[in-house]
Amino acid sequence: MSKGLSIAFKVAFYLYLAAVAVLCFGNFQSLPSVSSTILGIPTDKIVHFCMFFPFPILAFLAYDKFTGTRKSVVIFALITFAVGCTVAAATEIGQALLTDYRSGDPTDFLADFLALLSSSLIATWLDIRKLSR
Repeated sequence: MSKGLSIAFKVAFYLYLAAVAVLCFGNFQSLPSVSSTILGIPTDKIVHFCMFFPFPILAFLAYDKFTGTRKSVVIFALITFAVGCTVAAATEIGQALLTDYRSGDPTDFLADFLALLSSSLIATWLDIRKLSR
């Protein structure tokens, strides 16, 4: 990967993290309400899933040079997953402790966890596949 592309992916990753922070801590009560469920799934859980799904993929794109062997791919995936879960937990704890307009919700963390898990598996599979070429 070229140095310019690597820098672009790092910038994208950190802009994404900033967007997650805004989405998690912003006060959006003045916005019009949306449907409470989509296909029977609570809308806020879908939003949480979509919000955390890009984390592992962007991390792999931003720091791809660290994954030169299958073992390093798996280790990087585990670390990325753990860091993503830490960010997700910190946002829920922060919402509960630092805001009076948001609340920490364990089921939001579950949606984040499932997004991180599925995206980590996809990114790991793609990175291992890349090594096989």
